[in-house]
Parts: sequence; structure tokens; C-alpha cells
Amino acid sequence: MSAFQRFSAALVLAMASVAPALAEVTDLTLVVPNPSAINNYPLHVAVGEGYFADEGLNVRVEAVNGSASVLQLLASGQGHIGQPGPGPLMAARARGEDMVMIYNHFARSVFGLVVPEDSPAQTPADLKGVVIGVGTADGAEVAFTRGIMTDLGLVEGQDYEFLAIGDGGTAVAAFLNNEVGAYAAAVADAAIISARGIPLREITPEPYLEYFGNGWAVSRAFLTANPTTLEGFGRALVRGTQFGLDPANRAAVLRHVATGNPQESEDQVFAGALLDAIQSRTIPVSADSPHGYFPPAAWQLWHDSLVGSGDLAEPVADLTAAYTNQFVEQWNAGQ
Repeated sequence: MSAFQRFSAALVLAMASVAPALAEVTDLTLVVPNPSAINNYPLHVAVGEGYFADEGLNVRVEAVNGSASVLQLLASGQGHIGQPGPGPLMAARARGEDMVMIYNHFARSVFGLVVPEDSPAQTPADLKGVVIGVGTADGAEVAFTRGIMTDLGLVEGQDYEFLAIGDGGTAVAAFLNNEVGAYAAAVADAAIISARGIPLREITPEPYLEYFGNGWAVSRAFLTANPTTLEGFGRALVRGTQFGLDPANRAAVLRHVATGNPQESEDQVFAGALLDAIQSRTIPVSADSPHGYFPPAAWQLWHDSLVGSGDLAEPVADLTAAYTNQFVEQWNAGQ
């Protein structure tokens, strides 16, 4: 064999050895902060209607407890794409974890500060001296509510307290036992509590309803290595959202979410009411904003609130590194 032939053979072997490393991930583990399928109706529609398959993607959904757990799995590489809240994501970045939000799932706030219907509290200012229930101690609802209270000059541990009471039945029990006088609730939590006999009234100040909720995020390394995968992922979600928002497809959407979490859909009346509430939060705030888009001004609102409340020890040097809109045009093209 000539020197040239030996060189050519070595080059072919070298290229073959690196080719698998350059392949993008198509078998995806998606990590969500709770088991609700209705919360993620675009995801389950995209699975059921075959939109991920159209993109050559196979997805597996893993539910964990809260945004912190989502981010831990992304940081460890045990999950590829996750759905944390913006507050926990910025806190993770402050710890040196280079996480990036790529898709704005809940374009409107999914959280609300609620009280029992017969509570004397009419505004958050009336909650001085009250214990506020939260689902988990490190959930996104904590940062959301702390920001409201901080803006009112109320100090955690001095003027009010948080108490992790879970959701569903445990949250109902906390109200019945007078352990809490208010609840920082996601839409689903409030619907469950109300359905179980404790009607709730929202007292969230209007400006805070503009805060977006949980979105899809990845590590910077995954973002850099898998642009084609992420284009397909977001395109499938946009199709799932648009299909889901069409009233003509309501029965199909309810079937898809029931497949994702059968227990959640056992009560079809409740499932339908919850779907209505969730869908209202996935519609972009601005009529001309595409699906998945992050308004920079909304990120600034979140950032300033987190700094003011102490959830971020210091301002972020480059807030734009926490999110990207680089795929939004491709996701919405032709839709």
C-alpha cells in the first residue's frame, strides 16, 4: 500500500470515528415540573398527531417535582429539554449553569395569588401577617409571589411566610385546617382546589399577569450541538398549539391529554375547564407575537423583580444570554 493509500484509509477511519459524535440527538427526554398533561397540551397533541414523528423525533416525557429538579436533570445530562420557570432558570445561571430558555410555552402568567372567596383580603397588601401556601418551596410560584410582596414593601419572614403545602388534596387540607390564608397557585392548582369545595378569588395585581410562565429550556451545549433538532421540536410544538386552540379540534385534544395522563382526565368536566384555563395562558400577549417568542421587556420585568426580592443576589451581567428567539421564525414559518 502506498503512502497516499495509507493516508486516505486513515482519513476515512478518522471521519467515521467522529461522525457519530456530530449526529444530533433525536431520541429526546423531555422533563416537565409536574405530571399534568393538560398543562402541556401542545406537547401531547404534537405526540398524538404525529408532529414530532414528522420531524424525525422520538420524545419521552418525564415528570419531576418543580423547576429546580428540571434544571438539575438538564445540568446532569439526564434530560435534554426541560420546562422550568424563568426565576429558577436565572438562579441556576447565577450558580454558573449555562441554561437557556428557547420556547415561551406560557406566554401569560400561569400563577395567581388567590384567597378563599370569603376572605377579607382584597389585595396582596391585606396579606400582612398571613401564611401563604405554595406548591413547593423552590417552585416558580415562590419567586412570582415574593416579587409582588417585595414591591409592596412586605418582607418574607417578618410580614408574611411561605409554607409548602403541595397541590390538590394536601392544599385543600391546608385551607380547611387554617394552615394558610392564601395560596400562590398555578392555574391547575386553583382549579383543583375550587373543584374540591373551596371557591377561590384571585387578587393578583394586573401588571403581574403579564409575566410569562414556564418555558422550554436547554443547556448551552445542547443548544449549540442540536440546532436542527430544536428547530423540529419547536415546529412540532407550534403545530400542536395551533391545533389545540382550534375549537373544532377540542375532542381530539382532550383525547390526547387523556392519553398523556389518564387520571387527570377522569372527570371530563374538570378536564375541559382546566384546558380552557391553560389555553388562555398559551396565547401570546401581543396579537402579532409568534408562538414561542420571548418579549425582552418581560424578561427585564422578571429580572428586576428577582433582584429586588433578593432571589438574585446581584443583577445579571447579560440578561439576553438567558433566552433566545433564534428559532422563532423557523418554527412559525408557513403556519
